[in-house]
Amino acid sequence: MGYGLAKRFSKNGDKFGKGEIEGVIAPETAAHAAGTSALLPMLTLGIPGSPTAAVLLGGLLIWGLQPGPLLFVEQKEFVWGLIASMYLGNVAGLIIVLTCVPLFAAILRIPFSIIAPVILVICAVGAYTVNNAMFDVWMMVVFGIIGYVFTKLGYPLPPLVLALVLGDLAEGSFRQSMLISQGNLTVFFSNWLVGSIMALGLALLFWPLISWVLNLRKAKLQTAS
Repeated sequence: MGYGLAKRFSKNGDKFGKGEIEGVIAPETAAHAAGTSALLPMLTLGIPGSPTAAVLLGGLLIWGLQPGPLLFVEQKEFVWGLIASMYLGNVAGLIIVLTCVPLFAAILRIPFSIIAPVILVICAVGAYTVNNAMFDVWMMVVFGIIGYVFTKLGYPLPPLVLALVLGDLAEGSFRQSMLISQGNLTVFFSNWLVGSIMALGLALLFWPLISWVLNLRKAKLQTAS
């Protein structure tokens, strides 16, 4: 999602995928933000926001720590120590990345004819180990071919990947909302917070159409002047 938004709003969106630094920074920033923010509901409500946060939640429960609002009162040393460790982890990660940049850059010097089969084998092993079935490997091959065709035709792949990852979750959440509200769509605008999020989502959804209308109007004004 970060990559798609950055490509949509960037002045150099057509250069994404060809070495544009904004296309690298945007998804990495979103990934780091998502990893950190997943801990917030885990610490304050006891609801993990990611698989990693779920593992941490299990560790806290084993040590007798109950995540929730009282954790900040009863175990404030632990909570603030954990928050401080996030800052220290980012600093340590920055140092490691900066010192290992020459090593990472050296990987790019490997000929594609050598590194491509290695990537393919790793992807095949990863696909097989999910369910220990060759069907998943063949599905990987099929979707790899589809992705190659889409790339050649100029279709953006990040929205497709996002739809595959979040499609089931979005459909399940929408169905749950409809059951709770008895089919009333106004539940998505029931208060200012939910309404603001929905309005922002709709604006992003229809932004290409809005942008096209604004550019068309701008062109007509320039022609008239």
